[in-house]
Amino acid sequence: MLNQFSRTQLLLGQDAMESLYKKKVAVFGIGGVGGYVCEALVRSGIGAFELIDDDKVCLTNLNRQIIATRKTVGKYKAEVMRDRMLEINPDVKIEIHKCFFLPENADEFAFNEYDYIVDAVDTVTAKIELILRAQKEGIPIISAMGAGNKLDAGRLKIADIYDTKICPLARVMRRELKKRNVKSLKVVYSDEQPIRPIDDMSISCRTHCICPPGAQHKCTERRDIPGSTAFVPAVAGLLIAGEVIRDLAANTIFF
Repeated sequence: MLNQFSRTQLLLGQDAMESLYKKKVAVFGIGGVGGYVCEALVRSGIGAFELIDDDKVCLTNLNRQIIATRKTVGKYKAEVMRDRMLEINPDVKIEIHKCFFLPENADEFAFNEYDYIVDAVDTVTAKIELILRAQKEGIPIISAMGAGNKLDAGRLKIADIYDTKICPLARVMRRELKKRNVKSLKVVYSDEQPIRPIDDMSISCRTHCICPPGAQHKCTERRDIPGSTAFVPAVAGLLIAGEVIRDLAANTIFF
């Protein structure tokens, strides 16, 4: 029967589509990368999600985040993403957590219910905790490395963390994961040399923070504020979504 996923079913087959609908994916971080992950996954037929992000849409998000419009500025990203996904597929099941994931609140999440975890958070501490929890529960996970300060989306790659190069965040993650005896981790990263942002205080969030009222983590708290584009985070998110679908449908379709 013709439905909104018919074009995808032409490539994956009915068994794969039925399998994807039964899967639950947790996306930690609904920003430039995570927003596109959610967009692609809900359009691909995943049936259940948990979305985790404590941030609100900021004016400076309009240059790259799929949920950022003038109408959504000041609203919680998790709520905006949920509402957008439900407009795409009203039958999808979505739980949201308006919080920042940390080791201190990790026990509040039912990791054993997830079929896949997407790590699109910014901090090393949160990433490591997510990876360790996923490893403990035997849940597949894919992590986004740094997408900021990059201009060439064609340099993005899927790789194991220990095969990455150039990316400063990946370098830190390799060191920390090796200490914790993590043998492997699928990541999306860029081997493009990061560009140093222009030092222009007239347009810097450091001195002109416009984070919405009530924001828990303001730009002024960051040690460094990266430059960004509309295309690099988007491509990173779409690559991640492709890997999630590939992995979850692996038993029902030959890729």
